[in-house]
Amino acid sequence: MKALTYHGPHDIRFEDVPDPAVTSPTDAVIQVTTAGICGSDLHIYGGHGFTPETGYTPGHECVGVVTDTGDRVSRFKPGDRVLVPASVGCTLCGTCAKGLTARCERAQAPTDLCYGVSPHLPGSQAQFLAVPHADVNLVHLPEGISDEAAVVLTDNAPTAWYGCRRARIQPGETVLVIGLGPVGLMAAQSAFMMGAARVLGVDLVAERRAFAETLGVEPVEGEDARTAVREMTAGRGPDAVVEAVGSDATIGLALKTVRQAGRVSVIGVSQSKAFPFHMGLAQIKELEFAIGLCSIHYELPALIPLAQAGRITPEAVVSHRLGLSEGPAAYELFHSRAAGVRKILLDPSR
Repeated sequence: MKALTYHGPHDIRFEDVPDPAVTSPTDAVIQVTTAGICGSDLHIYGGHGFTPETGYTPGHECVGVVTDTGDRVSRFKPGDRVLVPASVGCTLCGTCAKGLTARCERAQAPTDLCYGVSPHLPGSQAQFLAVPHADVNLVHLPEGISDEAAVVLTDNAPTAWYGCRRARIQPGETVLVIGLGPVGLMAAQSAFMMGAARVLGVDLVAERRAFAETLGVEPVEGEDARTAVREMTAGRGPDAVVEAVGSDATIGLALKTVRQAGRVSVIGVSQSKAFPFHMGLAQIKELEFAIGLCSIHYELPALIPLAQAGRITPEAVVSHRLGLSEGPAAYELFHSRAAGVRKILLDPSR
């Protein structure tokens, strides 16, 4: 089959790889109909992945159709249209049975918990994907949800919802979202769904701020975001901040801008080993701070009906649809943060 493969920093290739197969009675294989490139894939692209190994297929966002199953898969059959959550669980532990797959009790390393971050679990930017423990790691896609919406539901939308849920957003509150890529845009939609009266948005890219404004977000303008946010909130600061970048600078901005007794929820992927957390500031401001990795399975039962009903529109964050063969160029386009680039989807049929 054809797939994208990672060979080092800024080196993504479109080439032939072995077809996946059912190797365990709990496995399934799906034909990928649409895959996505996630912001966290750029960590790998830039040479900052979980492993120094190369030659594997990246990607952890896709939807498709089941083509084969092991004899112990009971919930799915060939022909079923499915969504593949980015987080990978098992059928053997109690934590995964609750949907909390990011806390899988049997995982030996972070690379066990996600597709496409090492050779251990080849990723979804391919024509076919092997899915372990399929009864847990596949989700039936109901009528009325497009591939575009479904790919966003594999990771970006649940991560955003998780971040807002952990920020404990209450009706009538003002929320600041830092980072207006696909996750940040879905965080804005989630915050409004949870009752936020106002959502402010910070991003260095003017086009992203302008697009967010079409979704009801109030863009924070100017070079001094902290001062601008204070002015927009009459000196008080937002009730909650959802950070969707993961850099030391943006996490620091979240801590500094949130109001007294406010809440900060970090969902941006951070690999910092020495973040200068200002404990004195947090203590004086009586802050709540949450950070973590989303268990996609746990959040989907709320999000799928909301998407079906049109209460959230995950497909709104999609900006580009390219063929899988254009994957190397798609990665460079996404990395460039060029004007108009938000979410890039890949079609494995071309």
